[in-house]
Amino acid sequence: MLRVFLLLPVVLIAQTTTPPKPPVKPATPHTKPAAAQPAKSVSHAARPSAVTMTTDDEKTIYALGLSIARSLSPFDLSAHELEIVQQAMKDAAAGKPAEELNTWGPKIQPLAEARSVRVAEREKVGSKAYLEKAAAAPGAVKTESGLVYRELRAGTGASPLATDKVKVNYRGTLTNGVEFDSSYSRHEPVEFALNGVIRCWTEGVQKMKVGGKAMLVCPSNLAYGDQGRPSIPGGAALVFEIELLEVVGKTAP
Repeated sequence: MLRVFLLLPVVLIAQTTTPPKPPVKPATPHTKPAAAQPAKSVSHAARPSAVTMTTDDEKTIYALGLSIARSLSPFDLSAHELEIVQQAMKDAAAGKPAEELNTWGPKIQPLAEARSVRVAEREKVGSKAYLEKAAAAPGAVKTESGLVYRELRAGTGASPLATDKVKVNYRGTLTNGVEFDSSYSRHEPVEFALNGVIRCWTEGVQKMKVGGKAMLVCPSNLAYGDQGRPSIPGGAALVFEIELLEVVGKTAP
């Protein structure tokens, strides 16, 4: 069954083979981020909506369309294939489908899985070049795991351990600069257990001192792997700017 994904914050969920549990605070980066993020984002100014939305219901329905678009990300649809989807919706609304859902519906999930593999492989190629460039930047350090760490502002406080809870502000982007999650946009820092997040964060934040700011460039195997997330393509390298505000304390045993 095709699933419609709603927007969720992205960074703090540890990578697992099963869907991760959300962090304690829902408005945080995920533990272990339209349709899979398009290669080029189109601004509202460059492409204004063709319809006028004035009521809350109309804006909610528009959000429904965005959610449907996000759920289509595993299919890596071409412009022509998107036209087919649009035609199918029109045909369904008219009660005159051109093909039988019972016949072709069971093929949807296998197609999504095959297309997701294609997306992940494409992302890995682009990510490899980006990681190499990031590792060559002045002050950058590439660790044995493949994480690229660069200090942006030195801290003066304590460094956390993997068993600590920390408070941070952060911004996460894809390598093309598209932002998928940010505590700054929510105007609220986040607290999380450092051993309950993606491996890139567990390793990278331990290198920081309270008061400091750093950039982490995370290969996909230290982030969300080939599966990705609704706003993160499978195989994608991720870029985080993180400010370590406080070491809150130890996590519960």
